[in-house]
Amino acid sequence: MADDALNIDDLIPQLDSEGMIGYTESFVSDIEKGIAVVNDEHLPWMKDLASTEWSGVLCLGMGGSAAGGDFLARMADASGSKPFVVHRGYSVPSWWDPSWLVLATSHSGNTEETVAATEAALKQGATAVVVASGGILAGLCELYERCHLIPSIGGQPPRTAFGHLFSRQLALVERLGFIPQQSEDERDAMLVRLEYACQTNDFRKPSGAPLLDLAMAMKEHPLSLLGPSEMQPALIRFKNQLNENSGRFARIGVVPEMNHNELVAWGGVSDDADPAREDQATLFLTWDGLHKRVSSRIDWMIEHTPTDYAWRIHGEGTSLLEVLLHHCIVMDWLTIALAFLHGKDPSAIRPIQALKSYLADEASV
Repeated sequence: MADDALNIDDLIPQLDSEGMIGYTESFVSDIEKGIAVVNDEHLPWMKDLASTEWSGVLCLGMGGSAAGGDFLARMADASGSKPFVVHRGYSVPSWWDPSWLVLATSHSGNTEETVAATEAALKQGATAVVVASGGILAGLCELYERCHLIPSIGGQPPRTAFGHLFSRQLALVERLGFIPQQSEDERDAMLVRLEYACQTNDFRKPSGAPLLDLAMAMKEHPLSLLGPSEMQPALIRFKNQLNENSGRFARIGVVPEMNHNELVAWGGVSDDADPAREDQATLFLTWDGLHKRVSSRIDWMIEHTPTDYAWRIHGEGTSLLEVLLHHCIVMDWLTIALAFLHGKDPSAIRPIQALKSYLADEASV
């Protein structure tokens, strides 16, 4: 793989126009710094929120800024005290009322769907916490008394800011008692292990050669991502990173649900070989906390999948939180490597920019 590694090293200065590798390297330090800024000294309004009895948390956001809500929802399902519902769109659900805390997240602070939904909630009496680097969303905190800001860090592509955003969300909901709080020793140990994972999956280093091999094996094949329900937020983020970083489509299947419908399509309509299925690269995201029956289902699927291009990516860690973050590290390095192998700048998102320009022109008419 030495020649391939050398080739990809040659591509980096040509294609990495916005320093995506640097942002990936800083993922763990972003988390550590984000957790540290969420405290009573910097954010005294948290005391009032902590003393209020909430029905649950409505997480508003789009794209990468909504990913943290997905992660929190799965963590709350596993060990939380309140339900978390993630809502993507211009409005709030009809069932929502002000007994639900609103957590609105937008890296730029200008995501139009999130701004509209947050303002609609505030006009109905919501208490909202905004996580943003600025923009219109942050400005709502100056207009509405019950709208509070946790400032984030700007100046980078939104999908690279997950560490900044999620760490602030996580620290907030732990402080409010919605999710059990890690001890300081547990968190420090987790961050050390995650930093090790970040360094060893760097495809520029000898330790990252297996990840680069995987990216090369995936390069010419349609992509599928499969995993258990608790890994669903990682599957969604993985798909989104493939879409944006690598410019690739990917499909998601969640076990056991997909065993009751999609599994039939994997078998096809006849016993004849189907090139589309046999050519599909499939990644199974797993972890040590798999339900025994789900583990058996995934083992069966790996054995019987019609493709020769199937891999298991096992999330490492002592908690669901750590496993999800470990998967984030692997997917970020993998999707950036795949972008370079395709000759794509991983920061380039021209179709999204074109759509935003069109919508801006429409709004000005």
